[in-house]
Amino acid sequence: MKIIKSIFILSLLLGLAACSSNRSLQEYYVDNADNPNFLSVDLPVSLLNVEKAELTSEQREALETLRKMNILAFKKTSENASEYKLEKANVKAILNNSKFTELMKVNTSYGRGTVKYLGDEDAIDEVIIYGDSDDKGFMVVRILGKNMNPSKLIQFIQALEKSNYRGEGLADIGSFLKG
Repeated sequence: MKIIKSIFILSLLLGLAACSSNRSLQEYYVDNADNPNFLSVDLPVSLLNVEKAELTSEQREALETLRKMNILAFKKTSENASEYKLEKANVKAILNNSKFTELMKVNTSYGRGTVKYLGDEDAIDEVIIYGDSDDKGFMVVRILGKNMNPSKLIQFIQALEKSNYRGEGLADIGSFLKG
């Protein structure tokens, strides 16, 4: 009986994951914004406080391609472990769509992750950072822009270092995942 139940649950999970592969990541964010297991945060570029920073023209150009960041985090608990598996499968099905190009995979002591993008190599419109940990949950970060260039990533990082940004808007995520 346990085997039949396990096969049924696995089939249901795989079926739901297959159905979700046609869903966009944006639709997934919207669908889960009110789910209490998720925390959703939108961060505008203006939050980076770069207006007063002394930036080079290359750094300003790199920043002008950035629009905003969307963060969606699922905190795993003992009570929502089955929903965690389902939602993790849903996100992975969306991210396995061939329209996403993988930049890298990450495997650390904290968990696993991938970095993918939408667009052309020299004109990226969206960067997606996904990470999961079987004991903590998962997080999806969407960095939205227009014609972002990976070669200018270092310029963006240097501009961020010169900014007055102190992590505003990210405290909720840290406390959500800890608490």
